[in-house]
Amino acid sequence: MNMVDLSMSSQDVSTIIKEFIKTYVENSGCSSVVLGLSGGVDSAVCALLCRDALGVHNVQCVFLPDEATPALDRKHVKLFVNTFNVDCAEIDISSFVSLFHKALAQKKRLTLANIKPRVRMILLYEYANETNSLVCGTSNKSEILVGYFTKYGDGGVDFQPLGDLYKTQIFQLARYLKIPAPIIRKPPTAGLWVGQTDEKELRMSYQTLDEILFGLEQKIDISEIQKTSHASKEQIERIRMMRVKSQHKRRFPLVPKIGIRTPGLDWRSPVQEG
Repeated sequence: MNMVDLSMSSQDVSTIIKEFIKTYVENSGCSSVVLGLSGGVDSAVCALLCRDALGVHNVQCVFLPDEATPALDRKHVKLFVNTFNVDCAEIDISSFVSLFHKALAQKKRLTLANIKPRVRMILLYEYANETNSLVCGTSNKSEILVGYFTKYGDGGVDFQPLGDLYKTQIFQLARYLKIPAPIIRKPPTAGLWVGQTDEKELRMSYQTLDEILFGLEQKIDISEIQKTSHASKEQIERIRMMRVKSQHKRRFPLVPKIGIRTPGLDWRSPVQEG
């Protein structure tokens, strides 16, 4: 058993998340959700939990490919949809992205790549507004902690059901939920450019990343994290600093303290009631 195995059963985790989805959506005055289906394991797990929590007719999946989307992702979206009989629309975003590229003076690859998740965010909210739905995020704890997402892109959602599960825990939950094996085995990618994968960009496997993050979460001594993760002190420090520097991506925009209770600081409504 590795250090970040689920401490509770996958059944219990699934139940907690489904209850969270159901309660949060109901408390918002909505009955349905919209989420981006990518062909990857995170969105597959999230879509299935939403379907079970809300009913298949209250979950609208949207596949938003572009010219860099791997053919395997297209195949796996169809595999998931056919296996679990969920509703999935498809909009190719290439023309939208191209318009932004032509209008921008910036030519850095990451600057241009970040346009894609922001275009997807706009389209998901268009669906949500039309159907009085919430936009459900599909990010996991590993991505959120190191800021491996686009601010106001795939980070622009109403709630994150998988946000307290490390990527390696998502794989465990996916197997419990019987997500098709090809989707689970596929190297994770955001599809921002041809050949891009998460682990190439992170410069380590998700297993190693999660061992480091779990150690930092538990305030375990660096030397012990090194033993468990087989990562160098420099790698651990790099991940620690990624977490520190990406704090702004995980917070409500900072507001100066003036009143007795301040939005985003000390006036916090309950995330979940009931």
